[in-house]
Amino acid sequence: MKLVRFLMKCANETVTIELKNGTILHGTITSVSPQMNTSLRTVKMTPKGRDPISLDTINIRGSTIRYYILPDSLPLDTLLVDDQPKPKNKARKEADRGGRGGGGRGGPRGRGRGRGRGRGRGF
Repeated sequence: MKLVRFLMKCANETVTIELKNGTILHGTITSVSPQMNTSLRTVKMTPKGRDPISLDTINIRGSTIRYYILPDSLPLDTLLVDDQPKPKNKARKEADRGGRGGGGRGGPRGRGRGRGRGRGRGF
């Protein structure tokens, strides 16, 4: 399971988040997006080397987060269960498409040079 999927399940949990610039945020998770953007409510924000500030809500860009500090009471075993169904065999084969002659980037061409590559037509 991806970390972001786990965090998405942690809505309404009170966490502490440390940002890359040293700011510490303590609040309740409202939502987490797939890019790890996080919304918190009832927040206490402590910028590095400054006094704490109380905020009603805050949105944090996912790329600025250094780490989450989760509460000890969080039931990790139930939250970490991957409840998303695995793709069936046929769907998985169509999703891969990589490998030798499988048509990864260039499409389903076989072996050989294919079309000419720049600088004239190769006559």
